[in-house]
Amino acid sequence: MMRAISPTLRNTLTNAWLAGPATLALLAFIFVPVTIVAVLSLTDYQFGARSFGWVGLDNYSKLFGSTLGRRAITNTLIYAAIVIPVSVGFGLLVAVGLFRMSDWAPRLSNVLRSIYFLPVAATLVAMSVSWQMMLHPSLGVVNQTLIAIGGTPQNWLSDRGLVLYTLAVIGIWHSIGYNMVLFLAGLAAIPADLYDAAEIDGAGGNWSRFWTVTWPLLGPTTLFVLVITATNAFRVFETVATLTKGGPAFASDTLVYALYREGFIYFKAGYASAITMVFFAVLLTLTLIQFRLVERRVHYR
Repeated sequence: MMRAISPTLRNTLTNAWLAGPATLALLAFIFVPVTIVAVLSLTDYQFGARSFGWVGLDNYSKLFGSTLGRRAITNTLIYAAIVIPVSVGFGLLVAVGLFRMSDWAPRLSNVLRSIYFLPVAATLVAMSVSWQMMLHPSLGVVNQTLIAIGGTPQNWLSDRGLVLYTLAVIGIWHSIGYNMVLFLAGLAAIPADLYDAAEIDGAGGNWSRFWTVTWPLLGPTTLFVLVITATNAFRVFETVATLTKGGPAFASDTLVYALYREGFIYFKAGYASAITMVFFAVLLTLTLIQFRLVERRVHYR
């Protein structure tokens, strides 16, 4: 008679059965593609070619050594440095305001929540076209408003000194609504009795209650919002592709758009893979730094 399966082996088989499909999907859709891209970044492979040669780190040297490569990296860092703190800060500010408004004007609060969330629900490409019309040098509502109040109209999308900041403003406008929803969920999860306890301890003002109760308990939410916002900021593509295509004179060129241009317009798969690996390394490093600096302060036992 066949010996019965031991409990240890039974547990191992059960764990493998439950975790196996997810593990295989993780390998097939994440680790294997990353490995392939890493290998391609060391070659001069072009889409459609039947052969390729090994070039080592030449693609990376080209990216960091060329003016266009450094500009794409610099533009991405500047864009992220503007969008991340401003969109997180404004998202928190709007969430706190609407959360408090729900006590004395719940219907107005719900309407404003919907309005703030509309940019997230709408297609970013369609919204970019709307922004293109509003920022038109002569017919756009932005310049028309500036003229009406005595200001000077600007070439928002064709001025090399303004275009990147214009795209950053659009990125902030698009991110605030999503961050607001996340912060509202975090605010709703804070027990009301903690505010009563804080008031008894002397923190009766709104500002004192925010710093002693609200902000510390929003730590996990803030960490999540920072990671999501940073990811979206570094992979900015739709607005660049729709509004500027990296111009004028590559003043709004970013890593993801450079990846698209080199890989899917010029078919330089090896060079595009090198850009992908640099983008992945920057995003991974930023995420690890955020977890290292913020995570230790956001969990309370």
